[in-house]
Amino acid sequence: MAITDKIYVKNHRQLSSQLETNIPKGAFKGATLDVLFQGNGLEKLDEATRERVLDFASDFLDCNCDTNPYCGCPERKFIRYLLELRAQGLGPDAIVDVMSDDYMLYAYSGDVLSFLDSGIRTLEAAEGLARVDGHGEKRDEIRRVKNDLAR
Repeated sequence: MAITDKIYVKNHRQLSSQLETNIPKGAFKGATLDVLFQGNGLEKLDEATRERVLDFASDFLDCNCDTNPYCGCPERKFIRYLLELRAQGLGPDAIVDVMSDDYMLYAYSGDVLSFLDSGIRTLEAAEGLARVDGHGEKRDEIRRVKNDLAR
């Protein structure tokens, strides 16, 4: 299961009530993306909530794909966002706090830790393959990225 399947809308009941429609708790579920992408009813949200929802939409739903928002770009952008937070030295608890402040989203710290750990294991495998294939420069690059993620 992808980390984006474990990202939830904070106060989703309140948000559903303000929008006068039911939305799933999952931030990257189809119905949630539809509401955010189309912007229907966003004027009903209080100013602070609307600002965060619009920030989420502009940061993650903005691409030129024909199938936007179902193209996978929002999920890839969000994963990049999580990795950038980790590169800034934030741990799982702090990452959850920042995503909550930035976009009114939350996740369980254990899920974020599992995502980061999985990334490190994948990089370890890629590093080993690069070593076996004799790609020393690529191996060193992968090792640097892995060490940054692991710190």
